[in-house]
Amino acid sequence: MIPDAIEVRLKSKERAVLESRLRAATTEQRQLLRIRIVLEAADGFGTREIARELDTTPTTVSLWRGRFARQRLDGLDDLPRSGTPPIYSEATDKRIWAVLDRSPPKGFARWNGPLIAKALGDVDVQYVWRSLRKHKIDLGGRKSWCESNDPEFASKAADVVGLYMAPPDNAVVICVDEKPSIQALERAQGYLKLPNGRTLTGHSHDYKRHGTTTLFAAFEVATGMVTAAHKKRRRRKEFLAFMDEVVATYPKTRLEVILDNLNTHNKPDESPAPPTLGTLHYSLTPPAILHNSPASVSTQPGTAPPAENPNAAKELAKREADFHKHQTEAAEAAAKSGKERTSSAQQAESCAQAKGQLKQLAESQLAIYRYNEKGEREVMDEDARGRERAKLNAWLRDNKC
Repeated sequence: MIPDAIEVRLKSKERAVLESRLRAATTEQRQLLRIRIVLEAADGFGTREIARELDTTPTTVSLWRGRFARQRLDGLDDLPRSGTPPIYSEATDKRIWAVLDRSPPKGFARWNGPLIAKALGDVDVQYVWRSLRKHKIDLGGRKSWCESNDPEFASKAADVVGLYMAPPDNAVVICVDEKPSIQALERAQGYLKLPNGRTLTGHSHDYKRHGTTTLFAAFEVATGMVTAAHKKRRRRKEFLAFMDEVVATYPKTRLEVILDNLNTHNKPDESPAPPTLGTLHYSLTPPAILHNSPASVSTQPGTAPPAENPNAAKELAKREADFHKHQTEAAEAAAKSGKERTSSAQQAESCAQAKGQLKQLAESQLAIYRYNEKGEREVMDEDARGRERAKLNAWLRDNKC
């Protein structure tokens, strides 16, 4: 006995969805067949009649009209399938990491995909690359990190970080550094005069070498203002002369200076600033050892970070207290030991710079530029050169150069 066909009844919204999918050009052919079966079943046609009309089997018609009656629109989709069983698993990834922990074969500087696949024997090279990409392992990359061997690193780092995060009141925080060996090039042509009388600024490819120069710069953390100076050499004498210029820029102001561990900075407290100008306190960044190793050495991706120290809050509070105590003690020590340092070396250097500028104004046939009061760049004419030479000569006489 043939069982009765399952009755299909459509709601207005379901019919609208099915008809919309039937008209869409992007609907798959298998979905179109299932939709036509459901629509004709809803119109009262029998299973065999629908099979003849759509050129399919009665079994297929019974399957989809029954699936729709039980699951509605979701019943028209394919059921999830397990698919092909995976060939490789997490154990394969661990085998790849184990290979990376070994030294590469003789004649190779580092591992690569084909070498790893050859060492494993039963793993395809494409899966090796997929596994490395999945776990973000770069065989050609390198990583670097710093590790300090200073037992007082935490307190020193707290001093430096504290100046950035919580600068002291009534003080200016500046960072000082230098850039040596900058080529001092003089272009052979600073402007180009056209036949119509116009003048264009620019530079030709010709230039004259004047050795190298060292740039000293002090960056004010709060405002971003930079105080800079050029020196012929990078010695302690030039560094102290530059710090005198920085102190003069901030009269009667306490300065908190952040420096690196260059040998010209290692004993800054021996030359304090003149007390009439301001007071200086130096904070040297903690020394550290630079480590450099291949990135692929870290072969345990997803490793959890170190656990937080439960006493971190107490340690931070202690460091902050030590930081403020250290700042106070340093300020008191600087106020007691502040003595005016002789500026004879700075005076001699200033005289040499003034003489060099005077010689350039008198002998140079090249265009010399300056910035006017509006901040615009302009070429100095003969009258302007004459006025500048007169100022330099008067300065040289007043300073007995």
